[in-house]
Amino acid sequence: MSVHKETKRITTAVIAEMKLSGEKITMLTGYDYSTARILDQAGIEMILVGDSAANVFAGYETTLPITLDQMIYHASAVVRAVKRAMVIVDLPFGSYQGDANKALDSAVRVMKESGAHGIKLEGGVEIKEAVEKITQAGIPVVGHLGLTPQSINQFGNFGLRASDEGEAHVLHHNYAALIEAGCFAVVLEKIPAKLAQELTNHSRIPTIGIGAGAGCDGQVLVVNDMLGLTENFKPKFLRQYLNLHNEITNAVRQYIMDVKDNSFPSENEQY
Repeated sequence: MSVHKETKRITTAVIAEMKLSGEKITMLTGYDYSTARILDQAGIEMILVGDSAANVFAGYETTLPITLDQMIYHASAVVRAVKRAMVIVDLPFGSYQGDANKALDSAVRVMKESGAHGIKLEGGVEIKEAVEKITQAGIPVVGHLGLTPQSINQFGNFGLRASDEGEAHVLHHNYAALIEAGCFAVVLEKIPAKLAQELTNHSRIPTIGIGAGAGCDGQVLVVNDMLGLTENFKPKFLRQYLNLHNEITNAVRQYIMDVKDNSFPSENEQY
């Protein structure tokens, strides 16, 4: 039985309890009111207002161009839709790197202006001071290790991370730093399943995987990808539950035909 069946609001305490009980945590991205309302009503535990909005909403090649103001706009729409799920917001590139005080200011803005329940940052030891400042201010933080899209120019590609012993050792070190700094959960993206399982088994905080195997405490996907809105994007880790691209295309084509041949609106669809 779900440990939070009667929970009115998902909190950090509930997420921690789910790890202890062995109940898997579900997370999907959300960027707008209508979609977030559906996700919340369906029973998702966590909604991530991801900087992936830069890709799926604005059409950018990377997540780098999205701004803090834009993230707050998307987060505000999601928060207005949600009654139960925990809303986590990505701090975008340039809003926290290299300056812990700036990171705190950015996190405070997100929380005050959007009403979100926590924030997410990418990185390890290099953001430890920022995470400490943010958590000390009472703001829940989710970490993010492995493939970190904001560092794509450094990586050079979106390939598997920590596949060799050296990089895996560094990831272990970064993971420990995030726990020590106060993160209540960590997203592990595109790393070997065995490594993700090791981190999960030896950690007191939940891991949420994306391309990191079934051993994580929870899973996250980009909602546009799992619903099949994103055309020609089918990485190994993605399970596509619908093909909305085709469904919407067919619906629009039918609408065009109905208008052209004057069958819409019918007598029953007019005043």
